[in-house]
Amino acid sequence: MNAFDVVLLAAVLVLAVVVIGAVLVGIRTLRRMGAAPAPEDPAFIAEKDRQEQSLAALRTAADEANSTIDVAKSAAAAARTEAAAAKAEAKAARAEARRVLDDARAEADTVLERAHKQAEADAEQLRTAARRSGEREVAVLAATTREQAAEVERRAARMDERERMHTEEVERFAERERQLTAAKAALAAREAALAQREAELTESEELRRRELERVAGLTAESARLELVDAIETQAKREAALLVRDIESDARNTAEQRARHIVVDAIQRVASEQTAESVVSVLHLPGDEMKGRIIGREGRNIRAFESVTGVNLIIDDTPEAVLLSCFDPVRREVGRVTLEKLVLDGRIHPHRIEEVYDLARQEVEQLCLRAAEDALVEVGITEIHPELVTLLGRLRYRTSYGQNVLKHLVETAHIAGIMAAELRLDVPIIKRSAFLHDIGKALTHEVEGSHAIIGADLARKYGEHEDVVHAIEAHHNEVPPQTIEAVLTQASDACSGGRPGARRESLEAYVKRLERIEEIAASKLGVDKVFAMQAGREIRVMVKPDDVDDIGAAVLARDVAKQIEEELTYPGQIRVTVVRESRVTEIAR
Repeated sequence: MNAFDVVLLAAVLVLAVVVIGAVLVGIRTLRRMGAAPAPEDPAFIAEKDRQEQSLAALRTAADEANSTIDVAKSAAAAARTEAAAAKAEAKAARAEARRVLDDARAEADTVLERAHKQAEADAEQLRTAARRSGEREVAVLAATTREQAAEVERRAARMDERERMHTEEVERFAERERQLTAAKAALAAREAALAQREAELTESEELRRRELERVAGLTAESARLELVDAIETQAKREAALLVRDIESDARNTAEQRARHIVVDAIQRVASEQTAESVVSVLHLPGDEMKGRIIGREGRNIRAFESVTGVNLIIDDTPEAVLLSCFDPVRREVGRVTLEKLVLDGRIHPHRIEEVYDLARQEVEQLCLRAAEDALVEVGITEIHPELVTLLGRLRYRTSYGQNVLKHLVETAHIAGIMAAELRLDVPIIKRSAFLHDIGKALTHEVEGSHAIIGADLARKYGEHEDVVHAIEAHHNEVPPQTIEAVLTQASDACSGGRPGARRESLEAYVKRLERIEEIAASKLGVDKVFAMQAGREIRVMVKPDDVDDIGAAVLARDVAKQIEEELTYPGQIRVTVVRESRVTEIAR
């Protein structure tokens, strides 16, 4: 009996107990009805009806219990049937397993027998292969032995041939030695004949000299002195003529040669230039980003300016902000910082400091890489690391619109070409030209001329004295004393002075306008001065009581003449003197 049969039996017992209980309750109820009061009592009638209903419910429950018992019996019968079927299937499975096991044993015997046969066949094949391999090896050894024997015979034949040739060579050497002995004997006889002839010639030369002295009335020493004087005079004259011709040719070709060298150097070097600017423009994805950059009550923009040292200009320009700073490296760091902040979207004081550190390191790496690329392009390998760092800072420095680092590379190339044309020391001259503006990296930090600053830096970091002198003399703060200094000046002028390399800066333009106004205002009788049309016209307002019409004409001519003498400017400047007389009267 399995677990299912036990459960089913327990359910049947419980239902039987419930049915018996219901029957007992019905019997008790019938007994009470038999001993009840008269049927006319309403309470009795109601109680009777209720008990009849209860009895009907009990009968219904009993019927349901009987039906449930029948269902349980049917389920038990079905379960017993299924158990019998399961037993039959298990018996069939055991029979199938015995059959499969017998088949497997038979198959294993078959496979084992086949494996024994295969092993015997493989062993026979291996024995055959081994026998064949042994035969092949014996054949190879025999062939090798025959080849070695043949090689020994060939070597013996070569040795015999070499010995024969050696014998012939010895015979030839002996014959040559006999010939040399005979030649030496003939040469000794010839030398003796020549010595005798030389003695005869000497004697005859002495006789001829004596005869000449007797005929000319001069000794040999006196004649020699006269001949030397004549030759010296002629040589001096010819040398003077040659020197004059050389000097004339040098004067005629020196200027042409120098112009050719300079033009050739400029033509062989070309580099792009950038415009000088003190502001950088950063484009924004939208105008709403301006508010995030400013921050609540301007805290972000104040933090940005205090951390970077760059002024941030936010105006009505759509989707753009301006960064202003006189230091180009610091301005570039600020631009990269703001660009990273805009891309990140998180803009607050702490984030600004973090991004600034990253941007500063990135710009330093860019400067260092630019300096290394410039050194590779010029061909300079050994240089102090501090000078490399300073050269990298020139990547963002411009002079009159010309990038200083590219100007150094171009100057070095021009100087190298001119040095090669003149057959001078190319590496030292290129080094001098490349480092001549190194002081511009510190002009914002150190007082003084960039030439003197650069010379001090070069001397501090162990550069050659010729390089130091070329740096300090390229703007004539120190008179140039070496060819390196002169070529550095020339190449610097070629790089900065060629058309399109530089342009007038805003500062120089403003200074020129201020100087024009100062020249006009310094004259007597001048009331006001206005520089107009970008400095191409100047209007001078004079006091009519102090300057008459003739004085106005003289004033205009004097101002124009002084401007021509003191200033350098493109085009022409018109000077207009305005003398206006006003008379005012009040009617009372």
